[in-house]
Amino acid sequence: MSRTLPRTLQVAAPGTLGSMTPEESRLLDKLDLTRLPRHIAVIMDGNGRWAQRRHLPRVAGHSSGTKSARITIETCARLKIEALTLYAFSVENWRRPKAEIDFLMQLLRDYLRKEMPLIQKNDIRLRFLGRLEELPDGVQRDVREAAEKTAGNQGMTLCVALNYGGRAEIVDAINSILAERNGSHERLTEERLSKYLYTDGLPDPDLLIRTSGEMRVSNFLLWQIAYAEIFVTETLWPDFNRARLLEALLEFQKRERRYGGIREGETSSEKPARVAVQ
Repeated sequence: MSRTLPRTLQVAAPGTLGSMTPEESRLLDKLDLTRLPRHIAVIMDGNGRWAQRRHLPRVAGHSSGTKSARITIETCARLKIEALTLYAFSVENWRRPKAEIDFLMQLLRDYLRKEMPLIQKNDIRLRFLGRLEELPDGVQRDVREAAEKTAGNQGMTLCVALNYGGRAEIVDAINSILAERNGSHERLTEERLSKYLYTDGLPDPDLLIRTSGEMRVSNFLLWQIAYAEIFVTETLWPDFNRARLLEALLEFQKRERRYGGIREGETSSEKPARVAVQ
């Protein structure tokens, strides 16, 4: 549930996505543009398998995945989604081969440079979530500059989870609270803890999308996704296009969000709905 003040609802115009394929047009026609999620979180999984199936090195999958990121970012911005968070690099990813890590870091730097015109054109504000101080100096400099360049933008907030871990985020939040208490006996509440999370000021995700068919959340936004609707697709991330994103939004609109309550006339013995898998 959102812990931020309500904002004026922004709704995308019907023709906002520009040129579309017949499949995309059909899916968009079914969407209620007034009931889109405020915040979408995405676990971008399957780059390695995509490359393996094509007998390519893993880094080819990462490179191809940037195209899916571009499509997802621009589509969400045009649909007036308030926030989009992409899981780019986890605290566990340091276990990968050094050559792959170096490639991913350079890929991020290149992406920020190449995509900055598109980000500015769509009035997107960049934020980076994670233990950024542990990243290479060049990466730290680039993400800091990207955040500064877009700080005044008023459109969608694009969060890039970089050297991120859900448990690490909660630990960092608690340590920040302890450092400020100075003997205070003020009771810790969910609302107070949320103000120390990396996502302070943003609504919690309404929709979590995971590509590649894996049925786990992988230490991603553990606190924030408490009430998120989860959509899992077998599509590998480099194949995740605008049509697949629209499918996820349509599935989201079929859900009845009760936040632990029950429908009128429903008994508590009824089974909860399952996670949607496409």
